[in-house]
Amino acid sequence: MEKTCTVMLPLTMNSSEKPQTVCIFGTGDFGKSLGFKMFQCGYSVVFGSRNSRMSSLLPSDAEVFSYSEAAQKSDIILIAIHREHYEFLRELTEDLNGKILVDVSNNPKINQYPESNAEYLAQLVPGAYVVKAFNTISAWALQSGALDASRQVFVCGNDSKAKQRVMDIVRALGLTPLDRGSLKAATEIENYPLQLFPMWRFPFYLSAALCLFFFIYCVIRDVIYLYVNENKDSTFRIAVSIPNRVFPITALTLLALVYLPGVIAAILQLYQGTKYRRFPDWLDHWMLCRKQLGLVALGFAFLHAIYTLVIPIRYYVRWRIRNTTLTQVITKKDDPFLTSVAWHSDSYLSLGILGFFLFVLLGITSLPSVSNMMNWREFRFIQSKLGYLTLILCTAHALLYGGKRFLSPSILRWYLPSAYVLALIIPCTVLVIKFILIMPCINNTLMRIRRGWERDSKCSKSALNGKSDI
Repeated sequence: MEKTCTVMLPLTMNSSEKPQTVCIFGTGDFGKSLGFKMFQCGYSVVFGSRNSRMSSLLPSDAEVFSYSEAAQKSDIILIAIHREHYEFLRELTEDLNGKILVDVSNNPKINQYPESNAEYLAQLVPGAYVVKAFNTISAWALQSGALDASRQVFVCGNDSKAKQRVMDIVRALGLTPLDRGSLKAATEIENYPLQLFPMWRFPFYLSAALCLFFFIYCVIRDVIYLYVNENKDSTFRIAVSIPNRVFPITALTLLALVYLPGVIAAILQLYQGTKYRRFPDWLDHWMLCRKQLGLVALGFAFLHAIYTLVIPIRYYVRWRIRNTTLTQVITKKDDPFLTSVAWHSDSYLSLGILGFFLFVLLGITSLPSVSNMMNWREFRFIQSKLGYLTLILCTAHALLYGGKRFLSPSILRWYLPSAYVLALIIPCTVLVIKFILIMPCINNTLMRIRRGWERDSKCSKSALNGKSDI
């Protein structure tokens, strides 16, 4: 438990004044943690409980009263009780009239009730000012000082003065209040903590599907084919060789899918001749998930780098090196050094290293703590300009790795090309379309549309004169 607070006194108090008293209904884990935090930040805390006996787990200077007595001690009451126990509040209607009731509860399931807990509380006590807050902060975050957890506290309520007083308390606790409007937003706020990676589901499912597909594809080509046609047991490749093919292919494909929705959106705007039509829902959701897609792709790129580093210590690789060395010693022949092969090898390695470096840079700048320090032009330059450069370098890395083998018929196994050929389809498609879109004759039209110009519209002339809405 921390002994100091970032802001020792709430914004509504001066150091010479008597500490503001706040009442908390409920002495559970969250109520106790909230009470400790408020006490450390200069508040006088009283608890309302079914059992008015003082608990050793509560702050030593706090007082515990019955609900009715505690309600008379403060005009701000935090309801740290589950919704199913709200019924007793009907009996306290007179005591709670004109008070600010802060609902901090959550439900076990999303949309479990027709109305939010805060709206239900407002119906039970119509004379009180109900504010929704603190439900997105855990008891652990309050105890640890929110140093390793989210500091954001969503706040909503119908009365602006009551909401402002609650937001002052949030700031005094060293947290960040976010005003979400009226009490109608309480349903969304209550559902927020119950969502399990809502923006990460599509990237996770997509990356899992890609990994499974390419893994099965590589097993068919590199294990089953060799066993059926040459009676070779290559199952050991499943541990390192095949994953080290699947991971970079998945990373490159996901990186291309980060920029593909932007290309599709540009084509739609050119086709429709306006920016004032909504994109399809699937495209909207896809564009919102681009950051998550990029970070998942970066994770697979890291796996590829790690797997590549362990290649020299693999038994199979050491066995091949020993056999090759012995064969050259016995036959007294060595392979001649080919400058062209050296250039080819160093080139694709260099492109991979540079692409991975820019990939990491994209991932770092997507973090809120970093992106918040940049203006829009700087952020767009890194994520768009350097992002496409990253895609070009990674695509070129895959192309050079394959070299002439991509076009060789001998690489086909059961008429199946190498998995790297499949990995290049989406990236090359994105780059070709992007190259077409940046051609001046097309890019100028697209920029005019994005500035408000509409094809076959009466307002086109005014838009061209700089009178369009931004």
